[in-house]
Amino acid sequence: MRIREADVTRDRVALLSFIMGSQQFEYAIEPNRRLDEPVAAEHLDKLIAHLREHDGKMFVAEAGGQVLGWAVVATYKGEAFIVPEERDYAYIFELFVAEKTRGQGTGRALIAACEDWARAKNFKTIQIGVLAGNARAASIYRAAGYSDYALELRKYLR
Repeated sequence: MRIREADVTRDRVALLSFIMGSQQFEYAIEPNRRLDEPVAAEHLDKLIAHLREHDGKMFVAEAGGQVLGWAVVATYKGEAFIVPEERDYAYIFELFVAEKTRGQGTGRALIAACEDWARAKNFKTIQIGVLAGNARAASIYRAAGYSDYALELRKYLR
């Protein structure tokens, strides 16, 4: 397996399938996820624009000519109340591995690629988010050295 920068044109079909796979997986945890076909293309287009705006990268894991997963990382600036040396950080905001290759180190390799990218940009910290109900992903991230940082709470106003 190798990690490489994604080629949006060449990898488009795989990237769209990862978005849909993520939507379907997360829908079981959070039913506010869209499952209609157009969501994948809409999301990918927004991601591409977001990466341009936030100096980010999209990585894919590939083996035998098949794309197995992806990770997306970008630069962010924290609020003024954060100490200056930690204000700028990298954020992994997409990570998905095809179900048939989960548990084989693909996700860890993608996370490592994002971390290497962040180190090369001289970031001191990197963050990743996870849905509160996604205990498996949270466990994987903690095993990779990530620790709880913030908790967002939600209330539906009905």
